[in-house]
Amino acid sequence: MQWKGRRASSNVEDRRGKGGGIAIGGGIGGIILVLLVTLLGGGNGGDILNSLTGLGTESSAPYQETAEEKDLSQFVSVVLADTEDVWTDIFKQKGMTYEKPTLVLYTDRVQSACGTSGSSVGPFYCPGDHKLYIDLSFYDELRQKFQAPGDFAMAYVIAHEVGHHVQTLLGDINKKAAGGQTANQLSVRTELQADYYAGVWAHHAQDMNVLDPGDLEEALTAASAVGDDTIQKKAQGYAVPESFTHGTAEQRMRWFKKGFDTGTIEGGDTFHASRL
Repeated sequence: MQWKGRRASSNVEDRRGKGGGIAIGGGIGGIILVLLVTLLGGGNGGDILNSLTGLGTESSAPYQETAEEKDLSQFVSVVLADTEDVWTDIFKQKGMTYEKPTLVLYTDRVQSACGTSGSSVGPFYCPGDHKLYIDLSFYDELRQKFQAPGDFAMAYVIAHEVGHHVQTLLGDINKKAAGGQTANQLSVRTELQADYYAGVWAHHAQDMNVLDPGDLEEALTAASAVGDDTIQKKAQGYAVPESFTHGTAEQRMRWFKKGFDTGTIEGGDTFHASRL
């Protein structure tokens, strides 16, 4: 992705080196079940997480970033700026105003309106404060653990979390969630729609001529690598569909590609889709 020398977002909050609490497990879009409680108005997600993790103290020591971390922090700021431009335009076309989210950079663990969580949950979005949270060490995880290298793989991750913000602004979950679904099933539909919205952003990034050859493939590789079935088969040798919270590799790639092909909000109603 062509990003150097381009506009970076001013909506970045750097909390690196200021940790607190203890980490809990998860994955991309981690703590989603707690976030669903918050989105659906079923309780205080922060209280739930804090009861599980406890609160810690923050360090006042300044964080010393490496040259690679500086490059990566600038990159994610540019990607965030691109999402701001794209979603501002899309919302404007529909007579709405896009509220820009804040991207929080942290190390090890962080406190959000959804509670205290650690970097092991992966990047996540908290609807309680309209902020995205990411430990930049996840980039190494993408390359090494998930075998999904490339800058656009990381761009997909940022765009996916911004997709959750778009869901919040549009009220997708509250308006579209069908009854009779388990929390896991609702979580899968939520995550796949965020993948679709990430694809919508990528469509417009392509129109801006900032994509390099192979970028789309990098994003699709990342989407496949974080599919529930892929992760479970690597960890235990088999998959348990009933436990899925994010969707299969095939589903995640297909919904991202669908958003990439259409470039519009329409077509992303995963909540009523007969085929996920």
